[in-house]
Amino acid sequence: MGWCGVRGAKSRRSGRRMGRCGCSIKARFHFTSQSTCDIIAAMAIPQPIRPASNEPVGLHHHAIDNLKYIRQTMERAGAFTAVPGWGGVWMGATALAAALAASRQTSDGAWLAAWFAEGMLAIGIGALAIKRKAEMAGDSPFSSPARKFALGFAPPLAAAAVLTYALVHAGLKGFVPGVWLMLYGAGTMSGGAFSVDIVPAMGVSFMALGAASLFAPAAWGDAFLAAGFGGLHILFGVLIARRHGG
Repeated sequence: MGWCGVRGAKSRRSGRRMGRCGCSIKARFHFTSQSTCDIIAAMAIPQPIRPASNEPVGLHHHAIDNLKYIRQTMERAGAFTAVPGWGGVWMGATALAAALAASRQTSDGAWLAAWFAEGMLAIGIGALAIKRKAEMAGDSPFSSPARKFALGFAPPLAAAAVLTYALVHAGLKGFVPGVWLMLYGAGTMSGGAFSVDIVPAMGVSFMALGAASLFAPAAWGDAFLAAGFGGLHILFGVLIARRHGG
């Protein structure tokens, strides 16, 4: 077998003529493809796993990243985040009590009065909860996102008031719970477009429950109202409080 070494004493002792890499001519004669020295030389040179790219990162990539960050920051700044969590739970609790009281009324006027009182109480609880949450976050309850939320939320409630008078006057009080739930859900969805994602989801739930109420027996009206204004407010209130603060 051939051997490889530095030109020196061994080559002079053997008297063999060495190749240019230190291998004997005799050693090179025994290999048909490549000499041992060539293999060692190839192994000694480190090879990259993948070819390195000398192309610099373009400025437009940095610009795109900066624009995405700015857009996300503006979206967060433009969202109404003071939606009450625990305030919604209290609204739901009072609605359950109102549903029980309204179910015991014997006249349409008394029934409407019970739910009207609950509506005023719920508005007061919600307003105080929004004010408290906004102040804790260092925001104003009258900020631009809050005004947009109110503008999206108020028109369906106004429509619900007009339709309530028309339905009761026409002797169709059985449709009132479904109309209330659907229009409240519509207002929550439209106002929730300027709020956190869970608020429009709550609006969809109210609308679905209201649609079911319209096709259910009229005697189930208070049960649907309790499930909506009571149960859904408590459920989503807890979710909002856990995910976005109270």
